[in-house]
Amino acid sequence: MKNRSFLEKAAAVPHAVWAVLFILAPLVIVCYFAFTDSYGTFTFDNISLLTGYTHIFVLSVCFALIATVICLLIGYPLAFFLSRLSPRTQKIFVVLLMLPMWISLLIRTYSLMALLDNGGLLNSLLSALGFAKAKIVGTSGAVILGMVYDFLPYMVLPIYTGLSKLDIHYFEAASDLGCNGVKTLFRVALPLSVPGIVSGVTMVFVPSISTFYISQKLGGGSFDLIGDTIERQFQNVSTYNIGAAISLVMMILILISVAVMNRFSDDEGEEIMV
Repeated sequence: MKNRSFLEKAAAVPHAVWAVLFILAPLVIVCYFAFTDSYGTFTFDNISLLTGYTHIFVLSVCFALIATVICLLIGYPLAFFLSRLSPRTQKIFVVLLMLPMWISLLIRTYSLMALLDNGGLLNSLLSALGFAKAKIVGTSGAVILGMVYDFLPYMVLPIYTGLSKLDIHYFEAASDLGCNGVKTLFRVALPLSVPGIVSGVTMVFVPSISTFYISQKLGGGSFDLIGDTIERQFQNVSTYNIGAAISLVMMILILISVAVMNRFSDDEGEEIMV
């Protein structure tokens, strides 16, 4: 037992070192810069200056919420459809769903730009058909579309996993009691898949609120989100402290959202981890 306990502790050392170096240490550094000035003196000035960035926080939260809701409206029916297929067909569709995730987010965003830009495939097709070109890139719709396109699999997979584990007898019982497909979806599948929904919502909302590359490319520089502001502040040594303060507030927002989501997950489901 002692040898086993020693081996378990030894096996945990790399994980502990990793957590300290890449989780705890960055958090401490961010907090240090957020509450100090350029001379290293403790101050709350960086936090007080954040009132000038209120519109950026509001816009980022709104964009992230809209993208999350759209992903949920698209992702849940898709996950339910996948869970009702045969096991072999499920594997094929899951692989197809995950294929875009194997490609860099940068490449996916550039591909979307190539489709939606003024000289892109979509506008070229509209011109060939005699229609006016549609201005898509540089609008809020393009930014939200990019978020939905890039993060939709993060919504589908947790919900699909939860639905695929449900006992088929639940659906058979609902059918015997007179429920049609729609009633079965809302009265049986939906309540039992709440943990998967909570996981999917969090996994989409968190990267959406902190994204910066999607807004820069598909937004055409017209929208300044939290991620864009943080990147710009850290490009200049003199504004590190402001960037750290914004990062600290964003981390707090993410932790609050995770805590709220965990409140909606049932006791038997696993809590969301960040």
